[in-house]
Amino acid sequence: MTTTIHVNELESLLIAIIVLFLGYFINTKVKILRKYNIPEPIVGGLVIAFIITFFHFQGFDINFKLGMQDTLMQMFFATVGLAASYKLLMKGGSRVFLFLGVATVFIIIQDAVGVGMSKALGLDPLLGLIVGSITLSGGHGTGAAWSQTFATDYGLNTLELSMAAATFGLIMGGIIGGPIAQRLINKHKLKSDFGESGNHHIEHPDLITYSDREEDRITSKNTIEVLFILLVCVAGASHFKDFIDGLGISALRIPEFVYALFIGVFITNVCEGTKCYKINKETVDALGTISLSLFLAMALMSLHLWELMDLAMPMLIILAVQTVVLGLFTYFVTFRVMGSNYDAAIIAGGHCGFGMGATPTAVMNMGSLVSRNGPSPQAFMVVPIVGAFFIDITNLLVLQGYISFLGH
Repeated sequence: MTTTIHVNELESLLIAIIVLFLGYFINTKVKILRKYNIPEPIVGGLVIAFIITFFHFQGFDINFKLGMQDTLMQMFFATVGLAASYKLLMKGGSRVFLFLGVATVFIIIQDAVGVGMSKALGLDPLLGLIVGSITLSGGHGTGAAWSQTFATDYGLNTLELSMAAATFGLIMGGIIGGPIAQRLINKHKLKSDFGESGNHHIEHPDLITYSDREEDRITSKNTIEVLFILLVCVAGASHFKDFIDGLGISALRIPEFVYALFIGVFITNVCEGTKCYKINKETVDALGTISLSLFLAMALMSLHLWELMDLAMPMLIILAVQTVVLGLFTYFVTFRVMGSNYDAAIIAGGHCGFGMGATPTAVMNMGSLVSRNGPSPQAFMVVPIVGAFFIDITNLLVLQGYISFLGH
């Protein structure tokens, strides 16, 4: 008999903060984690997840109430939008589509690996798509949606497999991104255009670094103003989603946080163009870093690691190969196509995040890297826009193509 322990919202938030403190503490004590930029939420979150898994097998399930989780994620993506001034968009906007092309090519390869290995191991090739771009590039949400389709149309019960594969990808995407990007940075002696250390906000007032080591000169007034703007983005995103869904084009399945991002882009460019209000970018930076850190801590501490035990050995083999393929692709292809420079290395680290996990994992990887090596505003514009929005569209097209090819 299993006893469920319910943790209320305030206590869940406190535990999320403890997750971050735990990650910071372990990283200061374990040199290899610092060397390879393993993000603190991953480290602390996995420790808590293992503890929760232990209690699960003792007959106690812990249920966190994480009502703030989605809001924190939307707040973070709103800060990404607020950082995207038209000057930055004009400078690096074309790289969004270049990276989209790279990421789409990888999705085709990812599904080819999944389908090919499934056939070689004597499994239904459709299962190869589950341990391919459906869960790895798509994440838990896409996995759940496609599982329902597979059950209805093909009689395959894949929900447990989808959740387990997506969990595996989330963890591995957060683990391999830092080491791969850091190796590229060290090997090619790459440096940020803004320098590795120093107070970047004094030298570049409009720069958003997403570094938890940055000294932010903020006031209570600035904090309230920027918090108001972020909440406008979050509230507006909900209404925009309802409006778009009401037009009958909800099949695009655009996540709510994408609307928050684009509302942020609109607000910052209206303010910049009209000069009616100057958004304090240091406050945006601080609140964005806080929102992302807490969101990821909540995501990691609520992982059900025991679901990974539902993965049969053939599926684990496929997922292990997918991890290696992504690492090699980002190291040799993503980095070179995106320019073989510092920004390209940070983008490669981000690609590891959403190529195996989710866009927040990608941003977490990049945040850990820039905290050590210096800002990369271009990476923080390119990766979230592709990973949060465009890749879902190309993923859908690629998956439909594979299903047709397999004769289903």
